[in-house]
Amino acid sequence: MSYLGIVVLLWSLAVAATMADNVKYKDPKQPVAARVKDLLGRMTVDEKIGQMVQIERLSATPDIVRRYFIGSLLSGGGSVPNPHATVADWINMVNDFQNGSLSTRLGIPMIYGIDAVHGHNNVINATIFPHNIGLGATRDTDLVKRIGAATAAEVRATGIPYAFAPCIAVCRDPRWGRCYESYSEDTKLVQNMTDVIQGLQGEIPKGARLGVPYVAGKDKVAACAKHFLADGGTTRGIDENNTVANQHELLSIHMPPYYDSVIKGVSTVMVSYSSWNGKRMHANRDLITGYLKDKLNFKGFVISDWEGIDRITSPPHSNYTYSVLASITAGIDMVMVPNNYIEFINDLKYLVKNKFIPMDRIDDAVSRILRVKFTMGLFENPIADFSKVNEVGSQPHRDIAREAVRKSLVLLKNGKQGSEPVLPLPKRASKVLVAGSHADNLGYQCGGWTIGWQGFSGNANTTGTTVLTGIKSAVDRNTEISYMENPNTDYIKSNNFSYAIVVVGEHPYTEMFGDSSNLTIADPGPNIIRTVCGNVKCVVVIISGRPVVVEPYLAMIDALVAAWLPGTEGQGVADVLFGDHEFSGKLSRTWFRSVDQLPMNVGDPHYDPLFPYGFGLTTKAVIERSTSGGMVKRPFVLGVLVWLFISLSLSQIL
Repeated sequence: MSYLGIVVLLWSLAVAATMADNVKYKDPKQPVAARVKDLLGRMTVDEKIGQMVQIERLSATPDIVRRYFIGSLLSGGGSVPNPHATVADWINMVNDFQNGSLSTRLGIPMIYGIDAVHGHNNVINATIFPHNIGLGATRDTDLVKRIGAATAAEVRATGIPYAFAPCIAVCRDPRWGRCYESYSEDTKLVQNMTDVIQGLQGEIPKGARLGVPYVAGKDKVAACAKHFLADGGTTRGIDENNTVANQHELLSIHMPPYYDSVIKGVSTVMVSYSSWNGKRMHANRDLITGYLKDKLNFKGFVISDWEGIDRITSPPHSNYTYSVLASITAGIDMVMVPNNYIEFINDLKYLVKNKFIPMDRIDDAVSRILRVKFTMGLFENPIADFSKVNEVGSQPHRDIAREAVRKSLVLLKNGKQGSEPVLPLPKRASKVLVAGSHADNLGYQCGGWTIGWQGFSGNANTTGTTVLTGIKSAVDRNTEISYMENPNTDYIKSNNFSYAIVVVGEHPYTEMFGDSSNLTIADPGPNIIRTVCGNVKCVVVIISGRPVVVEPYLAMIDALVAAWLPGTEGQGVADVLFGDHEFSGKLSRTWFRSVDQLPMNVGDPHYDPLFPYGFGLTTKAVIERSTSGGMVKRPFVLGVLVWLFISLSLSQIL
């Protein structure tokens, strides 16, 4: 090549590079709509379809992300970079995948999503907050905003910008295995708790267009309201089953939390596995497109659940091409494939090429996905850094979680008839018995969706404070604590305990594995209650994701506390048991007498609960009491100082 030819070539490359730097979609000063339009106009069909695909990290490599233009990756429950992954490991993993995206022709960043449903629950040493059923008992919308903000900070600290939360199901039957993911059986309370979105994403600016997704910056995440629609209304509480309801019931009970979520700028909505009157939600165009997108004017993107489109057919995946057609036509924009991505891509390309799915439906889906990515600044900041690693499990976040535990506890009984209240307990006692399978088990008190999909048992998998440890640190230094998981009668009688604290409940579960027709306390819990409470004054603390059968034991129990699934900060339970803080929680669900009454919700004509919706006894915080921290004498010391000051003043006058 001649010298002139080389000069011309270099000049052409320089011009091309300059033009690339000046294209609208790369200019953050341009309106989001202009950036979306510009980028969409440059994309091939393959690039557009790739944006609609979300795959599991285990099925991905940076090269796969690059080659298929993958729009999103996720970690399913328990899917981690390695079994002992640090925050740095998470960041490096996400960045590796992101570099694959950025190496494509147009450099469209992928968006990484994760289930962060009660804190950053896949990550070791993250703060685990109480599950939603407990947060509903607090009725504290400011608290859930702060929990949302803390969760967002920890998720972002690991390089992840997208959280599959909140679950805004209205659980109408506690036999459902996901009932603990619901704030309440009451629609209005669930609506109020959608304020968590403002914590996760930031509060939308005044005057912003309603329905348009909003994410405030690098410390916030895109949120996901789920599961659309009526996942909490299935017959007998069977997971992924059918909700039988007329349109008025559907729109008055299950839809309102989505009104609030859309108004608060939620970025994404996840579709439910369940059906409404026999029609699978993943194929319900009337509700996804007709109601959510058109009537509510939702402008973010709609995402399927894990293999959700496969389950449109029975058996699942029996006619996958039809499932792709039905789901995309219904209005689903991004499909959580999560593994079989090549089949999905090929089927969708076939359906588009043969005009079964019009290109404007594809353009609508991709525009929505790009809108979220532009809005949250993903094009400007696609690569995570290490500046926020200390946010994960930070003390300020654990303090919020401990506060949430305190406020979520519901006092159901406090003293037998005709006797004095048992709670708050005295910190100074000769000997105290702590019993029960859940007293010293961090996994049990966190519940499902913790470290692993189905949770875990024991204290080794993450960092936190068990209820037992909290009790030991709360009592007077001279009080002897004896812990025995399942003590016998002779042991109890021979030790002359001042009182006992029994901590029992459910074992961890998630989704269909938690569906239950009997709702009983896990063995040997009932026998522990009978043995302990039959021989010494006892407080029973129930660790569970829903109301459970307690009426057969209620007469022998002196005090009964619903602690739900409190998470890693078990000290919050002790804070209230011993009177450092008051009991204030109110039931966010009806507590039934017998499972034969179910479903039973407040307002039902046959309403006859053991404890009604909104019930919760209260106590006063005890200020002047002995503590292991040595604070008991402070008011007395202050009085002595005042007396000395007055005495000296009088002596000088005299």
